[in-house]
Amino acid sequence: MDRYKDCYEYGWGRLLEADIEEAALDARLLLEHVCGTDRNTLLVHGDREVSEQERLAYEDAIARRSRRVPLQQITGCQAFMGLEFQVNEHVLVPRQDTEILVEEVLRELQDGMRVLDLCTGSGCILISLLHYSNYCQGVGTDISREALEVARRNGASLLGAGKEYVFLESDLFERVEGKYDIIVSNPPYIRQAEIRTLMPEVRDHEPRRALDGGEDGLDFYRRIAEEGPGYLNGGGRLYLEIGCDQGDAVQELLLQRGFREVNVVQDYGGLDRVVCGYWPIRV
Repeated sequence: MDRYKDCYEYGWGRLLEADIEEAALDARLLLEHVCGTDRNTLLVHGDREVSEQERLAYEDAIARRSRRVPLQQITGCQAFMGLEFQVNEHVLVPRQDTEILVEEVLRELQDGMRVLDLCTGSGCILISLLHYSNYCQGVGTDISREALEVARRNGASLLGAGKEYVFLESDLFERVEGKYDIIVSNPPYIRQAEIRTLMPEVRDHEPRRALDGGEDGLDFYRRIAEEGPGYLNGGGRLYLEIGCDQGDAVQELLLQRGFREVNVVQDYGGLDRVVCGYWPIRV
């Protein structure tokens, strides 16, 4: 197994045996990661020699993927909103569904606004919003110190020196001060009983407390709906990513608390994905 294409075929075969759904794609991506190559290498330079160090590293990567370690945790990165984020076992892997949340916020985000991102994880939401806006200030909170270390590294690598932001260790609003124009969150929302049914990559390798939304999956939405108005300027907006069957329940929580124009936004697959509303100006 000294040639590039031989390594690829080995990896593809091992992942097929492990019932990895995207075996061919993952085998190629891991080989490119280990060798520092691109997708054309397999097609044009399949006879390229692979060093022993590269071969051993590839075999290790394939073994980890066979154990259902997420691809992104092996490569250490994931693309999101056109940016490359560092990830590890302490944060959720940024997902395309969450880009819908960011896009909805960007529709209303104006230069100079203050943004609070709860349960920030890798920081992908806040960093994307600051990257695609001007003169905004951001605070990202998370209860996990390890997750915040990842978020800070992402901020340092993806945001310029002129951006104003901080990542804060806090249980939702616990250590937050001041008021904001936008509050956004992709909180834990999986029902406890459903966690065991998730794919092994998620169930066994992503942080459980970033998944567990309590018995009915709504624990964090209740807290955010109740406490959020104390941190919103009048006319400020709240944006929440939700599970596909939680739209009506989360919408009702916000309406009961006094939010106005509460809408449910669907993703590109036609599934409920975001609930948003604004906090009225008190006269």
